[in-house]
Amino acid sequence: MEYATLNNGVKMPILGYGVYQVTKDECERCVLDALKAGYRSIDTAQSYFNEEEVGSAIKKSGIPREDIFLTSKVWIEHYGYESCKKSVEESLKKLQTDYLDLMLLHQPFSDYYGAWRALEDLYEEGKLLAIGISNFYPDRMVDIASFARIRPMVNQVETHPYNQQTAAKQYMDKYGVQIEAWAPFGEGRGGLFEDKALKEIGDKYGKTTAQVMLRWHIQRGVAVIPKSKHYERMKENFNVFDFKLSDSDMEIIFSLDKNESSFFSHYDPAMVEWFVKMVEERKNN
Repeated sequence: MEYATLNNGVKMPILGYGVYQVTKDECERCVLDALKAGYRSIDTAQSYFNEEEVGSAIKKSGIPREDIFLTSKVWIEHYGYESCKKSVEESLKKLQTDYLDLMLLHQPFSDYYGAWRALEDLYEEGKLLAIGISNFYPDRMVDIASFARIRPMVNQVETHPYNQQTAAKQYMDKYGVQIEAWAPFGEGRGGLFEDKALKEIGDKYGKTTAQVMLRWHIQRGVAVIPKSKHYERMKENFNVFDFKLSDSDMEIIFSLDKNESSFFSHYDPAMVEWFVKMVEERKNN
């Protein structure tokens, strides 16, 4: 395994397993399979509604807690100082652990500064070994990195060959914030898995397009958390440390950048309203 060293000295596996859209019914089995396949970094979130299953799987695996890098994320409805702090304590209970290796603020909306102050205090108390943000565009990342008491250690964003976040990564590198891809394959949108250039590169190394994409991310210093519900695919995604892309291969992939999101834009007021509506619906339910 290769590691990214965060700005506080914590080492984070460059490759982990994500459980976004993994249902409660499947999550425990999937995490156990991922740990069996060799993964030692597991990424969940309050909004995925599967923290309890992740915690149960880690406990059942028999792997020492200190050997697993565990990440979760605070959802918007728990922003503000007191609410965030309470929600992190609840996440710790659900995950059956007394600390998290990394806790992120999931979205750049509402009182994220109040929530960040809570993460700072929990970090200083030792309950969080690293803290960070997710989906913070360069302007808001620079804002919080410049004015917060403790600089974020990670920013988990959408990045993949069709949306490479080159300028955003330059700012993250400048401020010492580790970039992490929550959708390293872009969920295959736009035909990414069938991309001709990626297939041709994969053929040279006897690798799949998914393996090529993961290797490309890793070589450019991006941490990745691919998701699969299938054990054989988990093993395949983990098998990306036995080859290296050439400079020309990297350049070919860099040329695929469309410089636009495959999902949504946080700059779109209608999208912000959608998040607000979702938060209100969850509060009412």
